[in-house]
Amino acid sequence: MAAHVTFERALAPLSAVRPELAQNALRTLRPGGGGAAGLMLALRYVQARFLSVWGLLIAALLCPPQMFADFAIYSALANFLSIAALLRFETVFFQNSDPDRLGRAFRLSLVAGCGFLALVALAAFVSSGLGLVLAGHAALFVLSLAGRAAIRLATAEATAEGDFRAIGNAGLVQALIQPSAMLALILPFGASSLALFAADAIGHAVSATYLSWRRRFAFQQLALRAEWSLRELRRSARQWSAAPRFLLPSALLSFGFSVAPLFALPFTSDPIFAAHVALAMRLLDVPTQMFGAVTLPLVMSSLRRRQGPARRRWARILTVGLVVVAFALFAGAAGFALILDPWLEETQWHGIGAVLAILSLFYAGIALVSPLNEIGTLSRDPQHPMVINAVAAVATVAIIAWFGKLSPALLCAVGVMSLLRMGAHACLTWTGFGGRGAAGRLPQGSRI
Repeated sequence: MAAHVTFERALAPLSAVRPELAQNALRTLRPGGGGAAGLMLALRYVQARFLSVWGLLIAALLCPPQMFADFAIYSALANFLSIAALLRFETVFFQNSDPDRLGRAFRLSLVAGCGFLALVALAAFVSSGLGLVLAGHAALFVLSLAGRAAIRLATAEATAEGDFRAIGNAGLVQALIQPSAMLALILPFGASSLALFAADAIGHAVSATYLSWRRRFAFQQLALRAEWSLRELRRSARQWSAAPRFLLPSALLSFGFSVAPLFALPFTSDPIFAAHVALAMRLLDVPTQMFGAVTLPLVMSSLRRRQGPARRRWARILTVGLVVVAFALFAGAAGFALILDPWLEETQWHGIGAVLAILSLFYAGIALVSPLNEIGTLSRDPQHPMVINAVAAVATVAIIAWFGKLSPALLCAVGVMSLLRMGAHACLTWTGFGGRGAAGRLPQGSRI
């Protein structure tokens, strides 16, 4: 379902526009210009989100509800693996602008990505041979994952260099191509999982191609700056080993929590309710990612201009402001969904308003954690955000196991857990902000 673009573009993980990368890129921009550059990226990102909504709505009309649940699992798995594809070595781009260092980071990320994709392709081939998945689905999954990995690497490099226009345009390209590909496949051949998976792969491939073409000259310099050698790759992997050891687990835990309701989809005997949950998640992901795309660059830019007690006071003010805005945003979304639901009484989507209202609790917490987690990287104890994400993920799995099936009560429970997780991040920002931050506390040989 090409409409999944509202779900995977920029979840933790993901996709061509990632708010945490936009925040890091502010460090490379001239003083005073970061906020404006971040705001322009946010505006382009919002454009892409609105363009993709029409594809989501059309897909809801053309596709059986069960396809939403099936594709939700497919999309979540692809996004999860895409986070690990480069082993987070792409974060090295934000250390400094030394050309030799950037070249080494680029080559290491490229090798890590190719090796990871080769392993995934082998696993897909074996699964297809054993009859566990269809050959077409396996091939499209690998292609889609390759597109996501390429977007992640190209986005990291472009963001580090401040090319926000290329990143924003890549988002717009995918928002146009993916729904169009979906319609081009469904209208003549009918709705099927293969058409949805193919549209997903096409959208990511075209977006990755566009972004890579825009950054082709920079890539040439990074790839050819020094002779490729195993010695260089081993040295780089040892130097930046903190990326896969620290950042990767934290990112995977955060993403895993953000898609927690999907884990409960197989535990239901009501496919309509499962489809309602899957569609509601995609709809609510739109304001969630808009919130992150707008707040992250602006919040981190404003904090960068302050030091000491002034920065601590401003962080607390921002925390309160973010909480107020997020709750107002998602309360409005929940109210609108409940008002709209009676108009769907004669359709297969009647009842989705209540699901949207319940999931608004969950997504309010998800939206707030994105900027709060980035603020937390400047705290005195930067390892705490990873611990919070781990505890929340384990608790959520326990909650799903306790309920045993997908239900409104389960959705309420994971919503409360999301709010508790957000509250823990807010307390960390309020009480532990300051100090040297994450990078300053890592061993010298493994700083990222």
